[in-house]
Amino acid sequence: MSHDDPLDPRREGAHVPEVGDKLPPPRRPVPTAPPDGKTNQNPKDISFWELVREDFRTHDSSLAEPGFWALFVHRFGNARMDLRPRILRMPVSLLYRAMRLGVLWGWGIQLNYTVKVGRRVRIWHHGGMVFGAAEIGDDVHLRQNTTFGSARLDQRFAKPVIESRVDVGTGAVILGHVTVGHDSVIAANAVVTGDVPPYAVVGGVPARILKYLRPDQRSERSNRRAAEPSTSQLPQST
Repeated sequence: MSHDDPLDPRREGAHVPEVGDKLPPPRRPVPTAPPDGKTNQNPKDISFWELVREDFRTHDSSLAEPGFWALFVHRFGNARMDLRPRILRMPVSLLYRAMRLGVLWGWGIQLNYTVKVGRRVRIWHHGGMVFGAAEIGDDVHLRQNTTFGSARLDQRFAKPVIESRVDVGTGAVILGHVTVGHDSVIAANAVVTGDVPPYAVVGGVPARILKYLRPDQRSERSNRRAAEPSTSQLPQST
């Protein structure tokens, strides 16, 4: 992400949330329509079968990993959109829908093909997983009992964007048209309804910034606060 990007808290003049702060409200515009679902949203720099092999390696080269099969069905659902005309695609679409329901009913993983998913995404374990995001980047780790989706009934298409190398803990909830910045960590059971800066570790209900993983991502006051010794570390009078 460029420092000129309006979502990057490092850009000149931007307010950088400090350790302990609540998350800022989403900056992205609220979408008013769902994805059209008419195109193949698989990564363009790799073929379908190479992508499947990469997903397989990402999941410890094990066919017993439900996350691999959830991603296989997702990739298949996107790849079928290259079939033209639509009448030729219809039987393949029926197969996709049957496999998608099998993954949902059998392992409790909901990942519709309209979610744009990057490369080397790892889905750990299974059960209670609802990945209703707008986009999930590369090298993202997702765990059980996590929910991505809209926050309000009148904003049903406002879904989160999960940038690359995000680590999402068990039971996390990420709602609305928020952006979870790259290289950030969402703690277990956190409820995220605001933008997460890059390199931030957030947790709690509602989520707050617990720390930053890189010092240059923090404001000066946060750096000072993190460097201050706790009461237990202060020298005691004798």
